[in-house]
Amino acid sequence: MPDTTSIIRTHRAPQSTQEQLRQLTQDVVKLSEMLKAERAALRPLAVGLPTGSQETLTMVQKRLDVLAGQLMSRQIELRQLRALAETTALINSSLDTDSVLNQVMDTVIQLTGAERGYIMLTNKGTGNLEFRIARGIDREQLVRDEFIVSNTIINQVFSSGEPVLTDNARSDPRYQSMESIVGYQLRSILCVPLIVRGEAIGVVYCDNRALTALFKDHELSLLKAFANQAAVAIENARLFEAARAQLAEITEMRDLMGNIFTSIVSGLIIIDGSNVITACNPAADAITGFTEAQALGASLYDALPGLAGVFEEKLALVSQSGMQETIEVGLVLENGAYRIWNIVMSPLRDFAGESQGAVLVLDDLTEIRERDAQLTHVRRYLPLALVENIRSEDLAALGGQERTITVLFADVRGFTTFSEQLQPEYLMEIINKYMSVASDSINLYEGVVDKYMGDAATGLFNTPLNPQEDHALRAVRAAFSMVYDVLALHEILPEDQRLFYGIGIHTGSAVLGNVGSQDRREFAAIGDAVEFSKLLQENAQKGEIIVSAETYGYVKDYFDFDALEPRKTKDHTDFTVMYRVVRRKKHATGPLTE
Repeated sequence: MPDTTSIIRTHRAPQSTQEQLRQLTQDVVKLSEMLKAERAALRPLAVGLPTGSQETLTMVQKRLDVLAGQLMSRQIELRQLRALAETTALINSSLDTDSVLNQVMDTVIQLTGAERGYIMLTNKGTGNLEFRIARGIDREQLVRDEFIVSNTIINQVFSSGEPVLTDNARSDPRYQSMESIVGYQLRSILCVPLIVRGEAIGVVYCDNRALTALFKDHELSLLKAFANQAAVAIENARLFEAARAQLAEITEMRDLMGNIFTSIVSGLIIIDGSNVITACNPAADAITGFTEAQALGASLYDALPGLAGVFEEKLALVSQSGMQETIEVGLVLENGAYRIWNIVMSPLRDFAGESQGAVLVLDDLTEIRERDAQLTHVRRYLPLALVENIRSEDLAALGGQERTITVLFADVRGFTTFSEQLQPEYLMEIINKYMSVASDSINLYEGVVDKYMGDAATGLFNTPLNPQEDHALRAVRAAFSMVYDVLALHEILPEDQRLFYGIGIHTGSAVLGNVGSQDRREFAAIGDAVEFSKLLQENAQKGEIIVSAETYGYVKDYFDFDALEPRKTKDHTDFTVMYRVVRRKKHATGPLTE
């Protein structure tokens, strides 16, 4: 009889439970064969074995087969759970949506043994389901057209939040009427929702077109558990991508605003509610003299102590009213330089409307104010229209231009005899009063005071500096103003200082432009128009306004005139008549009619 002990003793150190079970099964088979051999050997001797021995071994063998099947099933489940745990950890460590989707789909196919699988997710904007990824059992990417599924099942799972399992869709009464299932021979189908915080964000679908009963309750439970984790990982990845896109947009906007902030030529200083400087641009550094490193975190009044006082009141008003305020301040900087700033203060508020400080826009007006002061001084020596156009490119281009103008020539009558009786300084004081009357009257009607020649003044109308269609009318009105203002001046002057103007006005052609050297130039009019207006002035007696026939033609509808024979002609043979202005016509209409 074989030694059964040696059979058992040979296998006392199995490598695994599965190997132990397999070895035990083999031992039972050997024992059964040995038992049969013993029974055959004892039968001639009329000796039998105990009843039921063979049946017992057969039952043990069957139980071992069942146990082996159960063990294999548990090992498959264990491998699936390990794969589930490993993949769950992996997908939760990734923040790229496409990568997470690929991992999820590969794991679904691995866990279920499906032939194909795909994922649909909701569009954040529309709320509709959209195809995102499809994979085959070989992990190859499938295009949407290759993957024909039942939209009815998809929509059912998504809307209800309940999974669907069918082991043979073709014979399932729920789906026999669906063309996609019948037409494309779909058999085993498993579809579960992806749910996050009680809301469905998509579905996972997998199927097999060849095998029936591929998916069981075990695969369904496993996939539901995995889908819960996968849904969180997918949503986290989507949220991260959205946050990353928003951060990129914010960064781009910040960089753009930073570039704009840096490129603004005005100085910008941002202060918080405690008047602490939180930001400033390079222009502010150049204007104030302090660097950004010195300014940030410093109190506004420590950095710029000269702003205390009135500026503080304005700034407090901005914070209280929420309105913009502007102030011009003069202050001495740390380097001793005196500067004049124009500061625009605007409130800085958050989305809730709460005050967070203010934005200060600084412009240095020092040079502008100095130039204005210089121009104010220059105005005393240059024609007003010339000063107003001092920065005009057209002025530099005035090399000579012929045009029709009206010239007013005014001279004080009896000044030579009058001047012989006075001291020079006293004489200059008096003549300046009369020159002021002349220039004020010419400027009133926007003429150019061409020059002063002792006790005479010249006014030009319709030059390139003051183009005027009604230049003749303006000149006559300026002359009237001059006459009336002289009479008003007489009321405050002693009788021995009362002088009168003789005024001549002519409209004609003249050449106008810059005259002089590279170092000094004057704007001047040259031609008969100037000379003839002077001749008319010489014909005028004190207080008279004499105009030429040309000027008379322009203004005869506005004034009454007396036609006179010239007293002096200076060889002008065609000078046979001149006109003395008497008064304004009562019902005259037109430009500058008073």
